Amino acid sequence: MLSIKNVNQYYGGSHILRDVSLDAHLGKVTVILGRNGVGKTTLLKALMGLVPVKTGTVEFDGKAITHATPYQRARAGIGFVPQGREIFARLSVEENLRMGLATQPGSTPMPAELFELFPVLKQMLHRRGGDLSGGQQQQLAIARALASKPRLLVLDEPTEGIQPSIIKDIGRVIRMLADRGDMAILLVEQYYDFAQELADDYLVMERGEVIARGRGKDMEADGVRQLVAI
Repeated sequence: MLSIKNVNQYYGGSHILRDVSLDAHLGKVTVILGRNGVGKTTLLKALMGLVPVKTGTVEFDGKAITHATPYQRARAGIGFVPQGREIFARLSVEENLRMGLATQPGSTPMPAELFELFPVLKQMLHRRGGDLSGGQQQQLAIARALASKPRLLVLDEPTEGIQPSIIKDIGRVIRMLADRGDMAILLVEQYYDFAQELADDYLVMERGEVIARGRGKDMEADGVRQLVAI
């Protein structure tokens, strides 16, 4: 579903991404791990077209999107949940969710599935996004990305600052979405146990490059915990 090959990216004179390659497949959760500042978020921004790719290629569903705009990538079927959630604090929950339908015709109804995945959002439809707890805002951000029914869901550290009970709920939703088989999920995560529980495939980044990769079930044997320990 997604193929990134030999991507390089620079900020000023700093080489941030160094020949990064990865694949994400339908029905699987691909996890990217690494300490702070190793280039994980920059990689996702390059994937989403928020920063340009200096060299290398990005393909989605067999088509080159290396130079596509962010909105073209969204229309193609990529949903993005950024680090920090970035919901609209002054808009209601319903209005935030409708922003996720921006690539669809105006008459497109809100998918009922969103409220099956995150029941709390139905109870808070008319509340302002800024009045929700951090965990509820994260559920809203994920639901907003799912509103357009993407074929690739990209999540940047969804557990950051979230209470354990909601982390479990988010993990359950991610696993269920992957198991349906019609969506690929790319997850950047620092919380090792959460990543290990969900990963079908993993990559570890350090100083802008991939230093290890393998199957999720092999993470412990491969010593991944030690590679990402602070």
